[in-house]
Amino acid sequence: MSFRDYLMELDRDGKLARIKKPVSPEYEAAAVMSELDGRPVLFEKVEGSGMPAAGGLCSSRGIIADSLGIAREDILFTLAGAIKDRKEPDVVEKGECQEVVEKDVDLTKLPILKYVEGDGGKYISSAISVIRDPELGRNVSFHRLMLLGKDRFAARIVENRGTDAAMKKSGGELDIAICIGNTNAVLLAAATSLKPGEDEFSMANALQRTELVKCKTVDIEVPKDCEIVLEGRITKERAPEGPFLDITGTQDKVREQPVIQVRCVTHRRDPIYQALLPGKQEHRLLMGMPKEPTIYNEVSKVCNCKNVLITPGGCSWLHAVVQIEKQSSDDGRKAIEAAFKGHGSLKHCVVVDKDVDIYDPNDVEWAISTRFQADKCMVVKPNQPGSSLDPSGDLSEGKKAVTCKAGLDATIPFDKKDKKFERGRYRKADVKDYL
Repeated sequence: MSFRDYLMELDRDGKLARIKKPVSPEYEAAAVMSELDGRPVLFEKVEGSGMPAAGGLCSSRGIIADSLGIAREDILFTLAGAIKDRKEPDVVEKGECQEVVEKDVDLTKLPILKYVEGDGGKYISSAISVIRDPELGRNVSFHRLMLLGKDRFAARIVENRGTDAAMKKSGGELDIAICIGNTNAVLLAAATSLKPGEDEFSMANALQRTELVKCKTVDIEVPKDCEIVLEGRITKERAPEGPFLDITGTQDKVREQPVIQVRCVTHRRDPIYQALLPGKQEHRLLMGMPKEPTIYNEVSKVCNCKNVLITPGGCSWLHAVVQIEKQSSDDGRKAIEAAFKGHGSLKHCVVVDKDVDIYDPNDVEWAISTRFQADKCMVVKPNQPGSSLDPSGDLSEGKKAVTCKAGLDATIPFDKKDKKFERGRYRKADVKDYL
């Protein structure tokens, strides 16, 4: 199901907020999306553009699960399965994303939003970027794109990651295709950190059938049913990029970043622009959820892991709850170490037993309050590589972020046979018989 098809399905089911009133792309559209956070929204008229804009299609676990045709509790295991059993996508001759081809590029016609006061400019935050590494092949990822002019962006390209590494191998410049209006399967795959040389589109194809089509001006394949494709080149030119509201709800700093020159735009006949609200649920879920299977896989190597949640309160990036079934006394500590290995930016980890609902923060806190002793059950790891998104860490210029990590083993001690850790259980009652 394409981005457009799912949008229409949400509309038929009464789950889409249709905004008929014209909205400004500067702050107003973002303000409406923020108030409706967790609900898909379609702006029929965005001032300065003849194109509608939609957002919020990844703003809850339920919406994401529905788009993939699975139950919400199956998301982790579905993602883990798609990482393990990827399927090479087919490349077809024609795609809906190329119904219109424009060589006269004018990016200002797109309803690109400015989100909050203090932003460095208008930003495309929902697009996936596709490049070809000269050694490893196709790589798909997210890069936020700050509009500089009619045919130019400043792109935040994280140092020593996939795109940056490919640029260095290619002499500092690289062809790129930027895709807007994608399926949730493509977005989730692009947000997942696969091993070098593993194709994210093959993960997307394992989640949901994803056919590709070759671009018109660059040797790159893109999803055939996306809404808009910007074809161009990452250049050696640099420009200030930022500030930008990041996943923690704080604004990232200004950096000198590569400039992308767009040479060709292809799109559907009546394209729908996709927006993504920075620092809110959609941004956090897309970044955090793909880390749950990587943590799960690492913890499963050392103990019986039942489930993993990257928590919303931890910005869906810095905190995780890991559920295990203990089979030895040190399983809790082993799970903590493995969780930090599975997600390098993780700052705090809580390990709980299988009777704790990891989706209920009150239940997790209950486990900490009744099953955890700091002097016996805490793992403290000072001076660890951390996340540049954590404003409390050491973010000194010119070096990798450093933080102190902590793991809390909130599981029942393995050698405790008494019943003091057990919860009382009320009998089941059908209240309809009493009302």
